Amino acid sequence: MPKKSIRDEMLLRRKGLAATTCLGLSLRIQERLLASPEFAAADRLALYSPVLNEVFTEEIFSVSRRLGKRVAYPRVCGTTLEFVEVSDRSELCPGIYGIPEPKGSRIMSLDSLDLLLVPGVAFDMAGHRLGYGKGFYDRILHRRAAHALLVGLCFEQQLISSLPVETHDVRMDMIITEEHTLGFGDLPSLNPSS
Repeated sequence: MPKKSIRDEMLLRRKGLAATTCLGLSLRIQERLLASPEFAAADRLALYSPVLNEVFTEEIFSVSRRLGKRVAYPRVCGTTLEFVEVSDRSELCPGIYGIPEPKGSRIMSLDSLDLLLVPGVAFDMAGHRLGYGKGFYDRILHRRAAHALLVGLCFEQQLISSLPVETHDVRMDMIITEEHTLGFGDLPSLNPSS
């Protein structure tokens, strides 16, 4: 199935989630990440501002700040993204696509980030991601530091067996849903009940 068809179907499916369901599942997904050794080891994280029923990240932000971790959010900069440190979510305001972005000037270099949470429309069982089609994340993630982990957060209904893959697509190191934590490459696939 072509990417556009998958994207349309998945967006429609996710849009159909009730607000309370989205909130409840998001909390379970965030709790799974917060309990992971990968989160514990990360000092500098990049989160995203959820839109269109994406998995929420507010709890991850709150816990990260409470633990003294540094947190950045992406901001569109031409055809790519830059990551700006945020101390409080009030520092976010609607950007060029209406997605909340940081308005500050504390740029965090891509090399300094330990863990990047990546939004997506769909993910597959091999760690591949389907975005919205603009390529912002694919362009920037090719340049991440070798130690930086890429983590896709998604609802179980967004996880499919396989996606069409192109050479510019970047594979996740982990995918976390409300039911599974999947590791790829050097990371083990963790027990679904963990």
